[in-house]
This record gives sequence, C-alpha cells and structure tokens, in this order.
Amino acid sequence: MSAPGPALPPGAVIGIVGGGQLGRMSALAASRLGYRTNVLTDDADGPAAQVATAITLGVHSDADTLRRFADAVDVVTFEFENVSADGLDLLAAMRPVRPDGAILRISQDRLAEKRFLSGAGVPLAPWHPVDTLASLEEAAAVLGLPFVLKTTRLGYDGKGQRVLRDRDGLRAAFEALSPHPLVAEGFVDFACELSVMVARGLDGTVRCFDTVQNRHRHHILDLTLAPAPVPPEVASDAQALAARIAESLSLVGLLGVEMFLAPDGRLLVNEIAPRPHNSGHWTMDACPVSQFEMHVRAVAGLPLPPATRHSDAVMKNLVGPDDMALWPEILATPGLLPHHYGKNEARPGRKMGHVNRLFPRGALPGAFGIEAALGPLRTGAEDP
Repeated sequence: MSAPGPALPPGAVIGIVGGGQLGRMSALAASRLGYRTNVLTDDADGPAAQVATAITLGVHSDADTLRRFADAVDVVTFEFENVSADGLDLLAAMRPVRPDGAILRISQDRLAEKRFLSGAGVPLAPWHPVDTLASLEEAAAVLGLPFVLKTTRLGYDGKGQRVLRDRDGLRAAFEALSPHPLVAEGFVDFACELSVMVARGLDGTVRCFDTVQNRHRHHILDLTLAPAPVPPEVASDAQALAARIAESLSLVGLLGVEMFLAPDGRLLVNEIAPRPHNSGHWTMDACPVSQFEMHVRAVAGLPLPPATRHSDAVMKNLVGPDDMALWPEILATPGLLPHHYGKNEARPGRKMGHVNRLFPRGALPGAFGIEAALGPLRTGAEDP
C-alpha cells in the first residue's frame, strides 16, 4: 500500500490504466481540478484517449510500455478490473498506485473476493467453489437447484455464466465454462438490487454516496434510481456495509459495492469493483461532487468532501444501436442530460452512453412517472 503523502499539486499527471468510458469521465473530472491525465491504452481513438492530456499507446502487460507510462505520470489508477495485476506491481515500484494492486487481485477473482468478504464478516449469498465435476455435483446438493455457475475471472454483463436448472446440464456447463476453477452461486430470492459508491482518502476519510437501486435488462444495467426507494434504515445499513469493506481493504480510491436486499430485510453483498461504477453515473448531475471527482480526489490525496445529493435522479444506460438511434430525440428532449462516450461503433449490448434525469430532492416518482420523464427512452413501466 502506498504511504500517505502530500496532495498532488495542480499540473500533476494522473495516469489511468485503461481507455474506456470510465477513464474518459475520470479524465474530465481530473481536468476540472487542474490535473493532467495520461491514459495507457491500446486504442488511440478510444473514449479516454479522446479527452486525456496524453496517451501511452500499448498494452498494460508489457514491461517497456509500463516503464514509459510510469516515467510520464505522478500517480497511477485504473478504470477497469481486467488489467494486469502483475503490471500494477511493476508500476507500484515506480509510482504510487491507488487503489492498491492487492485490492485489484481480490476483485479480479470471484473466489478470492468471496473469501475476503467472508473473512471480513460481510454477509454473502450462498456460494460453493467448483474445480472438478465432483465438486459441481456437491454444489448442486448444497445450494439446491437452480443455481448459477460462473467463471471466477473476466465475466461481466451476463457473460461467463450458466444457469443450471437440473443435474443433466452439470457436465456440459462445467466443460463449457473456462478457465477453472469456477464458482457456484445460489439463487437469492431478493426484493431488489442495491449499490453504494464509497470513497476512502489517504487520510482514512470515508465518504458514501446515497444507496441506489439498480434494474437490469438482458443482464445489463438499465436504470439506476437515486435514492433507492427503500426504508431509511436499509439505505443506512447498505452504506455501513460499503464503508466496512472499504476500511477492511485499506482502500485509497473509489469502490462500488453491489448487494441484494432479501425480502426479510437482510443485505447480501454480491460483488465489489475498485473503480468508478456504472451505477454511480447519476452523481455526475445530481451531486456537487461526482463519483469521478471523488475518485480523482482520493487518488491525488485531496480532501474528500461530503458525498451529498442535491437532487433525486434516474440514470438510464444507452446500449447498442437501438438506443443510439434515439440520440437526436434524446438531445431534443428537455430534462434529459446526455453523456456520450465517444465510441464509434454501436454494437448490440455495448454501452454507448447514458442519460440522467433529475427531480427535486424527495420527489423521485414511481415507475410510470419515471417512464414518462424518460421520453423517447420509455420501455414500459414496471413496479419496483
């Protein structure tokens, strides 16, 4: 873990490993605070490269590229989990890396993540490690059917997983998913999915944004409601859980914590992400300090202000060609606050941008009101 030191002065260079939209929005937030950014990416026209002060073109596992990158920056962070942890170790020998590479290793591996969280006393949904077909049979017996079998690494947005509803499909799923080991997760009868963005500074200050509710379509986040329409004690407990995890990790930076709310009121943590998160995009317009600015502040050693919210908000993802075909209508609709990621090709399932819709604080409407407020992005109202 990098030792605390003085805050970076304006004009310092924040190095961002990864060139996607999270790097893009982090770079924009850094520029507001007077910082320069250098993005390590293999795409010279990617979302982050388009707005960064400079880019280091190359792959994040190449030692020579990493040394060039380290020479050009004052501190290093990353914008997605699938970067080389060994590469971060090399960078850490030359520059402070925040969050620490050890945290990345935990979040990169579902088994390591579950073992760490269990050891920290964090409640989880039932799970079982799977490294052989026999252990998969055991998981079926312990968890019951149906359950979800997942790869421990690289899966996201519904990729790298199979829902197993009967024992006949165990062998085929085990052979189809790789690399091994895998992890089996029991189905949770949950009322809704919640998440909390938590930041922790060099001085140990912890700030939690409001608890939000997430709704998915086709395994991809569709809507985030801020604040979550849950009892105040549930929202407070979710923030406390997120803060506990940040403290247990000795985090310096930002962490997204996803969790399920069970019908009996229990909170079960699903996964963590040590970076800005899709479910925190609402903060860009509904908070004085966004998740991206909070991340930059933590990485740069600046003070962390309270994570306050001045408005209620709904975030709607723009995914693939269907949503982007509505871009002209989105721009023409009063009240929709658009954010385009600068990606050239709108492939199915690809996140291309998002919109935020603000409401007076305390006036977040119900399902039909949200649908009406989204204008051309209406998809059909559902009860929470």
